[in-house]
Amino acid sequence: MNIVDSFWDAIGRIIGFLPNLISFLVLLIVGYIVARVVAALVRKLLEKVGVDRRLQESHARRYMQRVFGGASASRGIARVVFWLIFAFFLFSAIGALKIPALTMFMNRVVDYLPNVIAAIVIFVLAALLAGGVAAGIARVMGDTPTGRVAGTVFPTLVMVVAVFMILQQLRIAEQIVQIAFAATMGALGLGLALAFGLGGRSVAQRMLEDAYNKSQEPRGEASGVEPGRRGAGEVTDEGATGEGRTPPPGAGPGGGPGTRP
Repeated sequence: MNIVDSFWDAIGRIIGFLPNLISFLVLLIVGYIVARVVAALVRKLLEKVGVDRRLQESHARRYMQRVFGGASASRGIARVVFWLIFAFFLFSAIGALKIPALTMFMNRVVDYLPNVIAAIVIFVLAALLAGGVAAGIARVMGDTPTGRVAGTVFPTLVMVVAVFMILQQLRIAEQIVQIAFAATMGALGLGLALAFGLGGRSVAQRMLEDAYNKSQEPRGEASGVEPGRRGAGEVTDEGATGEGRTPPPGAGPGGGPGTRP
């Protein structure tokens, strides 16, 4: 086999690879266009439904802003949709090259992609749940010390659990994540038990009493009974001391026996 034969053999392989390369480029261009169109439709649909406005009014906005880097929720979700669709076309384009090693690698990535999607869904649902929990606590407990503590602790606890679920879903050090989750929950339970069971009983009692009184205020306002006012059938202080009562027949001005004619 001489140099000329090797040269023509290389030229033949390049020419034979050109259709694969053209298919790769076509799939990339088509995928980019489709991803941009679908992402734009998703963004307009979310804006029309009012997702941005509702998230801004809820407590979940701070979690969503951290994920999307300050962008609106509709733009962030549209960006995620764009990359998911484009990644699908990218994997198909790489498969069109018919390179065995590269195709095997992309197949593994495709198998892992559902875990990434599930992790994103878990985070979004956890952010919405944490916002709902914070809003519910603020509505029930108000601006009491208990309300402020609970409004910070419980949403954070929801997000911590979500982070462990995401790490488990992504298969990142699964055994270490399980041990860390068990240790975190155990330390939290032990800390609460020690705080409220030993040294913080009086503090916990005051916090619960403040929360209970705060929750009872709307009921008192709805019943229309103001503090210090009594119903018509109740005995007042004046009635108990004898002032304001009609004297019985025959009684004098001072309440004693009157003068008979």
